[in-house]
Amino acid sequence: MAEVATSATSEQLLVVVDPVARRSDGESVRIAKDVLGAGAGMKLCLPDGPEEFARALARRGSRRPVVVGDDRALIRAVALLHRHRELAGCALSVVPVGGALSLARSLGVPTGTVAAARAVLDGVERRMDLMVDDSDGVVLGTLRIPPLRLSPGGTGPGAAQDPDAVPGRPWLRTCQSLVRTLVPANRPSRLAAAPEPGPSRLRVEVDGETLVDLNQPVEAVWVSPTAAGIASVEVRPVSVGAEASPLLAEGRTVTVSGAHFRYRADTVVSGPVRTRTWVVREGAWGLTVPAGR
Repeated sequence: MAEVATSATSEQLLVVVDPVARRSDGESVRIAKDVLGAGAGMKLCLPDGPEEFARALARRGSRRPVVVGDDRALIRAVALLHRHRELAGCALSVVPVGGALSLARSLGVPTGTVAAARAVLDGVERRMDLMVDDSDGVVLGTLRIPPLRLSPGGTGPGAAQDPDAVPGRPWLRTCQSLVRTLVPANRPSRLAAAPEPGPSRLRVEVDGETLVDLNQPVEAVWVSPTAAGIASVEVRPVSVGAEASPLLAEGRTVTVSGAHFRYRADTVVSGPVRTRTWVVREGAWGLTVPAGR
């Protein structure tokens, strides 16, 4: 791992450049380094892999961490800080570089390199909710349980947030999204198997109340933090004839159980598991965003 110290100013940054970003868009990485180095004291870290990435964050001292990379790098940083119980006292910044940037965009971070780097220097910390599961995994944005057979022109949370949506071809967009998700760089091979097609029989409980039980096959489940420590839950039952209305609920704790299922948390597919519980933690982590957003 290469480390380069720049001249010190009143604020000190630890800039960790994800190796995938360096390989995919070296020019944007260079621009980000130039803008950040001109505006603050900066220690630059160029880790070669996840272990060095983790060590760089662990040794940041009093420096404010800045991740230069895509959504996966941002998720990795939040997960590491959560694992060490350091999210409460650490405001994280990100300059999105790479192919998968929809999560950063949805969180209010500019996806232009110069604008994002300026936001790191001049922005404000926004405290955000975090979903934490019973295996200590984290979800920043949306949790989705495959299969995702969205109706043509669907307007559910999956349709609204999936940049790969193909109007009128729900199975194609589902397969495209899952294939790309299941083979990202630096992910373990255990995620390489795609979820089984067809309806799932799941029990979904929100704050202890059953929203759907095993006797009702479902097409998809979406869970995402909304505001003030509350998660929004949408379950799409299997349609027979006329389209079935989605089942909606809100709560702080969501438990899904039933046959072995896989789930997608932000950009990462995990499982199979038989049961998993997610709890929303209000204002659990801080992200630097442009002032006024």
